Amino acid sequence: MQTSPTPDPSAVPATGATSDPAATPDPAAAPVTGTAPATTAADTTGARTDEAAAVIGGARERIDALDDRIIGLVQERVAVSAVVQDARIRSGGRRVSLSREMEILSRYRDALGKPGTALAMTLLELSRGRI
Repeated sequence: MQTSPTPDPSAVPATGATSDPAATPDPAAAPVTGTAPATTAADTTGARTDEAAAVIGGARERIDALDDRIIGLVQERVAVSAVVQDARIRSGGRRVSLSREMEILSRYRDALGKPGTALAMTLLELSRGRI
């Protein structure tokens, strides 16, 4: 039985060390160990106390739910508007009724001020497209 020659310990690099600098692993490329610092509710809300963070978190959930409802209502409005436009066109009328749009703009402006007009314009554009 043949035995392999025993290498000279001084010729073998230490564990993790190499004689080729290009083969040396980059410490910056090493996987990160440990965990990132925990993010608190106060950090994500901008609140300075946990109590305020809880209030803000709850209010944001409510706003998200309201936004979901608003989006659904806008989509419903677009669909109903398409029915109105189709009926108007089939009867020989125009796709858009400017007098009706003026009523809508006035209602939103009266209820919400100048931003209400911008909101109504956006809703009208979504409902009938640009004219």
